[in-house]
Amino acid sequence: QVLPVESGGGLVQAGGVLRLSCVISRDTFTASHLAWFRQAPGKEREFVAGIGWNGYDTVYATFAKSRFTISKDNDKNTVSLQMNALKPEDTAVYFCAADRKSSSATFLSTAAHEGNYDYWGQGTQVTVSA
Repeated sequence: QVLPVESGGGLVQAGGVLRLSCVISRDTFTASHLAWFRQAPGKEREFVAGIGWNGYDTVYATFAKSRFTISKDNDKNTVSLQMNALKPEDTAVYFCAADRKSSSATFLSTAAHEGNYDYWGQGTQVTVSA
């Protein structure tokens, strides 16, 4: 099993945009619900956004709802996170994760639970300057 690999992080000014991508092995990509989490310095990892295996069901943390968009590219086995209007408080390491266990019926209500995810990437650093 090849772990997810994130990319796209970097340094951006407040108000800027970044697009994160995560490549996942084909068998995991097609069978899993996918999500982005983040961990800021000195804080616990928190849920950002999730997308069901079908690509239609999405769920967002409150802070992400109006600024971030999660999407899947089935041709590239990639899940992306478009982040607009970035704020300094968005500074964190961003991780993608795959959940192969949850049913579609429960995914949206349990997507924020880290324990549901089987595979995690190493993370990509996002730094937003004031």
